[in-house]
Amino acid sequence: MMDGSTAAAAELEAAERVVMRWDSTASASYGGGGGDEQMLFDGGGDRVEAERFLRAVDDLRRLAPPSPATVGSPRRTSSASGGGGAASNAVQVAMARLEDEFRHVLSSRALDLEIEALADLTSLSMCSDRTNSADVAEEAAAADEDDSVSSSVGRRSSYRSLRSIREIDLLPADAISDLHAIASRMAVAGYGRECVQVYASVRKPAVDSALRRLGVEKLSIGDVQRLEWEVLEAKIRRWIRAARAAVRGVFASERRLCFLIFHDLPLSSSTITTATHDAPFAEAVKGAALQLFGFAEAISIGRRSPEKLFKIIDLHDAIADLLPDVSDIFAASKAGESIYVQAAEIRSRLADAVRGILSEFENAVLRDPSKTPVPGGTIHPLTRYVMNYSSLISDYKTTLSELIVSRPSACSRIAPEGNENAPSFPDLDLADPDSQLPLAAHLIWIIVVLEHNLESKASLYKDAALSHLFVMNNVHYIAHKIKDSPELRGLIGDEYLKQLTGKFRLAATRYQRTAWLKILNCLRDEGLHVSGGFSSGVSKSALRERFKSFNAAFEEAHRVQSAWYVPDTQLREELRISIAEKLLPAYRSFLGRFRHHIENGRHPELYIKYSVEDLETSVTNFFEGCPPSLHNRRRSHG
Repeated sequence: MMDGSTAAAAELEAAERVVMRWDSTASASYGGGGGDEQMLFDGGGDRVEAERFLRAVDDLRRLAPPSPATVGSPRRTSSASGGGGAASNAVQVAMARLEDEFRHVLSSRALDLEIEALADLTSLSMCSDRTNSADVAEEAAAADEDDSVSSSVGRRSSYRSLRSIREIDLLPADAISDLHAIASRMAVAGYGRECVQVYASVRKPAVDSALRRLGVEKLSIGDVQRLEWEVLEAKIRRWIRAARAAVRGVFASERRLCFLIFHDLPLSSSTITTATHDAPFAEAVKGAALQLFGFAEAISIGRRSPEKLFKIIDLHDAIADLLPDVSDIFAASKAGESIYVQAAEIRSRLADAVRGILSEFENAVLRDPSKTPVPGGTIHPLTRYVMNYSSLISDYKTTLSELIVSRPSACSRIAPEGNENAPSFPDLDLADPDSQLPLAAHLIWIIVVLEHNLESKASLYKDAALSHLFVMNNVHYIAHKIKDSPELRGLIGDEYLKQLTGKFRLAATRYQRTAWLKILNCLRDEGLHVSGGFSSGVSKSALRERFKSFNAAFEEAHRVQSAWYVPDTQLREELRISIAEKLLPAYRSFLGRFRHHIENGRHPELYIKYSVEDLETSVTNFFEGCPPSLHNRRRSHG
């Protein structure tokens, strides 16, 4: 009968024999050599040898005396190196074999990541298609016969499945169980660092490949900043879709896999010395994550210009939406905290960029030079651009209301440099500034600046009537853009909208007074009557001159104002009606009182060239932007 020490020695020797049969460092192994080497964990049905090997490793760990060569060794050494006895060599051989097995299972059993399954991870709110990440952990635990191993895999610990996450199975449950069994033996033997390095060397290329398939490009900050904005816009759209899939699908799945394999194991790596199961995950994905967020970082520090605002807001919102997931995936440990910090800093810089761009847009409107008047007094391109831009700003009200927290500063209300003749810009006179969002104050300020710029552009017209028509058209367009956008109207407010309505109506009145007062004065009686003698009381020569003056003035107005343009159909018709209501009754009355004086004389058709109906028809040609032939429309008065 053997005593305890003899039995232990026999048990140790048996364990050594089992291990040495699988010496990866020997020229020929039990299962053959070279590329055809048999693996213990090959995913087949026969697990007897694998279980025997694991038990032998456990026996070595339990029975072999501690040795500097086998405990806490930073790297395995060849079994031929000696120096620690048979048990020491056996431990090293075991670790070498387990490292190869770990690499083999991780590589050969990996499931193909279906990128298409991540394609719908583009909405802002996602639901997990897995009810509990512990389900797979429990499956892995059930497949492992070692209670000490299965208990650590089966517990959820601090890990939780996130609502916005879609976790993809990266390896089958039985493979995860094998990996955990291998990793646990390597970790307790002091080979945790080797295990982490192997894990990262296999999973890092897989993560890089997944991001490439999602469309994430390897671009440096310089590469990004050299791209044309039109190209960059498309890349931003693709990046947002890819980032959501990468964070909520690829990175989340990688963290779950790492958790299931390494949970509660004492690990360290070449760059991470804390004992955390997140270390392998961080080493596997950190490079890809830095590359992913590097694109957004390049945008955040790039040149600012107004056309970039809305895509930068989209990028800001995408990162803001992802931050809780990035925090849960990365910031739970020091190993990945830098990724979260980087993403949070990018979001902050994007917010600064948004505020800076809005300020630059205000300045651009303020400084837009007045060079050439637009033909026909129509809507200026600047007006369309600013109001379309303002409508888009209101569409982004939710984000901008959070980011824009201060009202326009006094220094922004200075006349453009070098333009001493420009009108002084008034302070913002808001109806209730305390209850108004700073964003609303900025929008009103943009419109105030636009109005004053338009006044400067109106002064370029030599015809004062056309100048008023230009103001009318543009302020009317501003008011209607506000009315047509519920979001913009809600921000601007009805009080300011009433002011705009009053301004374009005043401009219309000024146009009519300037353009038609001289023509209507031709239809007054003053200067036509004579007194004394046997005359009829009307100077026929004065009357003939008055008709000639009216005809010439109206023809000139028709020729010129038919080329003027009022693009809004309703406003154009209202203006024609207003003109007709003043012109036609005055002409009808004048004609009724004096036409017989002309018709009784010679060549009346030279003086009475138009009927009331002719004028009414001619007025319909006004403001079309192209002058028709007046004479083709008038009746014959032979």
